[in-house]
Amino acid sequence: MTHLVSGSHRRAFALSAIGAFGIVGALLAGTATPAAAQGAARGVYYPPAGDAWERRSPAQVGLTARAVDSAVAIAKANESTAPRDQLESQRRSFGREPFGEGVGPFRERGDATGIIIRGGYIVAEWGNPNRVEMTHSVTKSFLTTTIGLAFDRKMIGAITDPVRDYVAPVVALKGPPSSGSPLVTVPPSDMGRAGLDAASSKAVAFDAFEMLEPFESEHNRKITWEHLLRQTSDWQGTLWGKPDWADRPSRDTANWQSRNLSEPGTVFEYNDVRVNLMALASLSVWRRPLPQVLKEFVMDPIGASPTWRWYGYDNSWIVMDGQLTQSVSGGGHWGGGMIISARDMARFGLLTLHNGKWGTRQLISEEWIRMSKVPGPANNTYGFANYYLNTGKRPLPSAPEQAFYHVGNGSNLVYVDPVNDLVIVARWLNSTRSLDAMVKVLTAK
Repeated sequence: MTHLVSGSHRRAFALSAIGAFGIVGALLAGTATPAAAQGAARGVYYPPAGDAWERRSPAQVGLTARAVDSAVAIAKANESTAPRDQLESQRRSFGREPFGEGVGPFRERGDATGIIIRGGYIVAEWGNPNRVEMTHSVTKSFLTTTIGLAFDRKMIGAITDPVRDYVAPVVALKGPPSSGSPLVTVPPSDMGRAGLDAASSKAVAFDAFEMLEPFESEHNRKITWEHLLRQTSDWQGTLWGKPDWADRPSRDTANWQSRNLSEPGTVFEYNDVRVNLMALASLSVWRRPLPQVLKEFVMDPIGASPTWRWYGYDNSWIVMDGQLTQSVSGGGHWGGGMIISARDMARFGLLTLHNGKWGTRQLISEEWIRMSKVPGPANNTYGFANYYLNTGKRPLPSAPEQAFYHVGNGSNLVYVDPVNDLVIVARWLNSTRSLDAMVKVLTAK
């Protein structure tokens, strides 16, 4: 079941064809790219595009069949008990918050799914790794990657720069007109200036557009890229109809709208409104949709399937250089975010394992990956969103301290272990404790 929630109602969202995309991807068996072949010649295997991803037995990559079977059994036995209908799951959790109504697409998930990769080779798979599903906050790692790509190209001078210096006032579409809204007929000659397709309806809400200036207050103008990347900005405001305080709100309702603000950089707070602001800021720098940026510079070069999609909300549309462009979300808190297969998640995990390199190409600079893995001063187990770090081996006692993982609600997990040359994708796992148990059996001596 797939849903799109808009305003106070929901309607069917035409994503049912996405399930078939996994079947199409399974039929697209590619041949090794030159980069993959050159990497293999140096002893580093990079899987080619399509489904021609080489497999190895556990013994061939230094694991035991018993350990691999045990890890898969742990994943299957510890499947999340939350509703498979992701809209229903959201309604029972985040949907209970103030302003918690979903405004983006949701898709019902499938079975517990995952992949174990050692040395770049597939050692085990379970569930349906080609099925395209929501990955929730793993989306944040793709989002911060778009900022890293801009940083690598000198479009962002330094992560310590104020974001205000890069974001012009934003003209945003308010969303579909409410009942009784005044309508005005826009002449065809003015449709382009209004950011509308002349072939579309000429009746639009009179107050359909608003000007957003998210970094103009005394507090917000101090926020840097690093503050957004590390979730330490304490940005104050409302974006896409969601006030910052409404995400995981304090139990003290008196502080919801009149709280003391923390100096940017001093307090870590996981907040999806501010992550969505980071997506808008990245869009402002690129001046093109972020899914296009990610596709061109990352997903196509690593041989990802054509099935992944990245969505925003019904009301997260802005006018960008005369075109309506959707600002994507950083997760599925209110719907949307990346909808992607476990296979493609594993490719991204391999890219970060190899410090942004794929074959002979440095797709993301080593400097950016290194910075992404530096513990923040306000949270030493968190780098850039969403790089979770194993500082002091506290989060994952069975994993090396150098390991890190990309995490999303569900749970969706991409575990990256440079010490053991290991990538694990585990979808719909009940907790990171279960991930730690998988790592423990796989790496036991």
